[in-house]
Amino acid sequence: MEWFAAPEYWLARQLFQRLLAVLYAVGFTAAARQFRALIGEHGMLPVPRFTARVPLGSSPSLFHLHYSDRAFAVAAWTGAALAAAVAAGAAELVPLWAAMLGWAVLWLLYLSIVNVGQTWYAFGWESLLLEAGVLAAFLGNGTVAPPFTVLWLLRWLLFRVEFGAGMIKWRGDRCWRDLTCLYYHHETQPMPGPLSWFFHHLPRPLHRVEVAANHVVQLAVPFALFLPQPGASIAAALMIATQLWLVLSGNFAWLNWLTIALALSAVDARTAGRLLPLPAAPHFAAAPLWYEVLVLALTAGVLLLSRRPAANLLSPHQAMNRSFDRLHLVNSYGAFGSVTRIRHEVVVEGTDAPLPGPDTHWQEYGFHGKPGELRRMPRQIAPYHLRLDWLLWFAAISPSYARPWFTSFAARLLVNDPDTLRLLRHNPFPDRPPTFVRARLFRYRYSSWGRLRATGEWWQREAPRDYLRPVTLRDIGHLAPRRGP
Repeated sequence: MEWFAAPEYWLARQLFQRLLAVLYAVGFTAAARQFRALIGEHGMLPVPRFTARVPLGSSPSLFHLHYSDRAFAVAAWTGAALAAAVAAGAAELVPLWAAMLGWAVLWLLYLSIVNVGQTWYAFGWESLLLEAGVLAAFLGNGTVAPPFTVLWLLRWLLFRVEFGAGMIKWRGDRCWRDLTCLYYHHETQPMPGPLSWFFHHLPRPLHRVEVAANHVVQLAVPFALFLPQPGASIAAALMIATQLWLVLSGNFAWLNWLTIALALSAVDARTAGRLLPLPAAPHFAAAPLWYEVLVLALTAGVLLLSRRPAANLLSPHQAMNRSFDRLHLVNSYGAFGSVTRIRHEVVVEGTDAPLPGPDTHWQEYGFHGKPGELRRMPRQIAPYHLRLDWLLWFAAISPSYARPWFTSFAARLLVNDPDTLRLLRHNPFPDRPPTFVRARLFRYRYSSWGRLRATGEWWQREAPRDYLRPVTLRDIGHLAPRRGP
């Protein structure tokens, strides 16, 4: 079937698959390094407790069959190693069926993690990584030309990502429609990056231009993905430019880089060759019949499963980041339908005083990504994902986000739990655990240019109030991890 193959997208396939494999490696590595304190056997939300009450049919995962921290670590590090091998080009050195199997293993291992990850994995980019991984498996490798239908499914996925994000904004917070959301967003976003302070201090007319440009790229440009070339490539280039702007202005895990990978899949070699010197296109063998049948079956399945995500896009009650099937095959996406105007931060402190009083010296725990110390410049974290830091941003918005795990987190600090402390940048009690732990809620705002020059402070904070009253091990010790026989 001549129409089945699209050899002019050989470079797009390579770029998309290699970058996607890098992001899988990042996702697996983050899971391996953070899971013990979050969802491990002695974690804040243990997997065994979850699988005991949620059946396999509701959350398909290998960990329903067996769970141990060792098994999870093996699965996560195996996924990271396999993804790194694919990123290095291993999938090009094996037969087509083996390359597809490799992608299937990556998808299955990551699905198994996401479906038992609970609130720690309730992010849209988890579903996006899984959905993109399924399509990558059917995109083939260097032995056959990229299938035309899978390339269109990738554009349909990219369309849902961008247009879904645009519509949720337009239907949501009024500040998106009056172009003022970026007066606040660079300051109040979940995890500012090293340039976010500077973006926030741009002149307000430029903020309005940012929002207007965002509306164009997310609400109009996605339709151009379905135009003949070079129209689709130009649309993809505009999306890539917008995503790079977001990479510079904040930390959104791998969401922006994954969107860039999807956009690269829409750029054909003929268009790219007008701007860049490219090697000659490789020669492809005819696709085997079994492969063509599988690709057509996938295409039909995705179109069938797209009914509810498409209806969601058109609904005035559009849902953000919604998975309509347990395998995360076809999903809805979108972010920041509303923008917070004021930034609050949960500041966690401890003391070794026998009984706290008005003169007690409290020492602050430090985190890798979330704002805390006033003189510490925000760091570049993405595409890595700091799950505890992200959930603390939600916890500051509403205690309901933290109710299932925050007190357990405090209990772990009271025993200097090593798995929990590995998630932190600074533990003020390295030799002996604190006697009391508390949390306070501060209002944070960026400092001015003058204050930054005079004091070195990137942040100002004020108006603290209690978030968690001072607690001891006697109060919440039953939530502390218990190890050993």
